[in-house]
Amino acid sequence: MNVQALFDQLLQSGRELASKAQTVVEQKLNIPSEGPEREAALSSMGKGATIAGVAALLLGTSAGRGLTGVAVKVGSLGAIGGLAYKAFQDWQAKQQGTPVTDPGPAANTLSGPHLEQRSLVLLRAMLAAAKADGHIDEQEQSRIDAYLQKLNLDPEALHFVKNELAKPLNIKEVAAGADSPAAAAEIYLTSLLAINIDNDQERAYLEELAAQLKLPPELVSELLDQAKA
Repeated sequence: MNVQALFDQLLQSGRELASKAQTVVEQKLNIPSEGPEREAALSSMGKGATIAGVAALLLGTSAGRGLTGVAVKVGSLGAIGGLAYKAFQDWQAKQQGTPVTDPGPAANTLSGPHLEQRSLVLLRAMLAAAKADGHIDEQEQSRIDAYLQKLNLDPEALHFVKNELAKPLNIKEVAAGADSPAAAAEIYLTSLLAINIDNDQERAYLEELAAQLKLPPELVSELLDQAKA
């Protein structure tokens, strides 16, 4: 399985949907134009839709996500690496008198096995964050499956995504994928793509993730700024 390609496919699907008008998005997801069925579809979208488009089913409704900026401008793993590295540089520049820290290689500078490994780490982080607001019940799983089918993933990729979503949430395991400060920043930024920061449970997940990644509060602020810019 080409992990980077799967990661980029999920991001680009979200970016495409985020950049189009609400009507086009709703048509793509077969959302009824009016009536109780429409309301039911919108109210149930948060989890399934976030996983399907990951970053983006930003419908311009109460069911949408808040980080429109990052959803529109992030369409690849390389973009994640660039944004996270920029946030790291901005944070580092403000640390007067503090020795400069080597962040390690950003995702957009990697190739070969190193790139695939980073892609796997970030993909798992993204899928973990998508289920941060609690257990996915059978009804939600059915919706998620339907949304994933719309992406036309190959069988191996589909199996991987569904298997990751079925695993118990483990923040320590997600954070353990960070082998450098750059990777830690990318994990946090990637997790933002699937998080609704207005949701208490999801916000608590982000705070715990930042702690496990040992990200300084000032760096977290820079990453949030990059996401919202």
